[in-house]
Amino acid sequence: MTADTLPIEIQQTTSPRLSEVDFTNLVFGRNISDHMFVAEYREGQWQSLRIVPYGDMALSPATAALHYGQAIFEGMKAYKNEEGEVLTFRARDNWARFNRSAERMCMPTVPEEVFMGGLTELLRLDAGWVPSQPGSSLYVRPYMFASDAYLGVRPSDTYIFIIFTGPVGTYYANPPKVKIETTYIRAAEGGVGAAKCAGNYAASLYPTRLAQKEGYDQLIWTDARDHAFIEESGTMNVMFVIDGTLVTPAVSDTILDGITRRSIVEIARHWGVPVEERLIAITEVIEAIKKGRLETAFGAGTAVVVSPFAVIGYEGTNYELPAIKEDSFVNKVKEYLTDIRTGKAEDVFGWMQKV
Repeated sequence: MTADTLPIEIQQTTSPRLSEVDFTNLVFGRNISDHMFVAEYREGQWQSLRIVPYGDMALSPATAALHYGQAIFEGMKAYKNEEGEVLTFRARDNWARFNRSAERMCMPTVPEEVFMGGLTELLRLDAGWVPSQPGSSLYVRPYMFASDAYLGVRPSDTYIFIIFTGPVGTYYANPPKVKIETTYIRAAEGGVGAAKCAGNYAASLYPTRLAQKEGYDQLIWTDARDHAFIEESGTMNVMFVIDGTLVTPAVSDTILDGITRRSIVEIARHWGVPVEERLIAITEVIEAIKKGRLETAFGAGTAVVVSPFAVIGYEGTNYELPAIKEDSFVNKVKEYLTDIRTGKAEDVFGWMQKV
């Protein structure tokens, strides 16, 4: 069975909401498209595949995910080209990472034909929700949670997999101010830092709120043992351009293997830009800022795409970062990624797929 022959029951909404959306003022996460794809895992197989109107679900108060945290998700995007065709960006990489998260969380993997087939049919049905305004896209949220109505610490026997979407604009209105966190941790070796599981994000909320009270937008996480090396920043991977070299922490079991991060690394190497994936000490970054060797520091992720930092705070000092130059690597790579995703530049990497 392939994605194109997958039996999916489709129930179209009788109350479409597309006309209610102001596509000139898209706030991230506010608007949800008309439909969602749902599949259920029971008796060792995925079944009851369907697309239904987006809406509330009835769940038992004993639903396992609500008590023991067996929940994972992905973030991805779809775009429109100048011909109005809907394109997805590296969707199969998201599917592969979703299944790596599932394995780490003791959950069943989702077959490619279910993930891609459900995604394709959903995007075809809700194609009108994919925006075409500059800087906008359709955010796609696949997720899975344990659905056993059972109290007991063990993997669930049943699961629900859902994909829903929504049009979005820019995540950060202005370049974010970030603080290097040296007290709290995001992930430790041997933990679930490399999985895109819900608990990782819940654990980040309190230290992030503390930083926001100090005037920062987000945190840069450091290693759990010594707080000496840079890892991630909130919902983003972290990248630096120092002395003309793109430097980023190497992916590990404490750092999410970001697909946008991976894309930027591949583009840089394609352009002949030196790339180093390695440990990055906090002291190295601060010294590079002080000596004027740091061209830019930025976050990379599905939601933020490429987001240069305005300020890095460390041990009570705010370090202002250089203004971004027109011909900088960060500007060029952001524009190039946008052009590939919207069909304006040739997709030499084979990342895009028409729906």
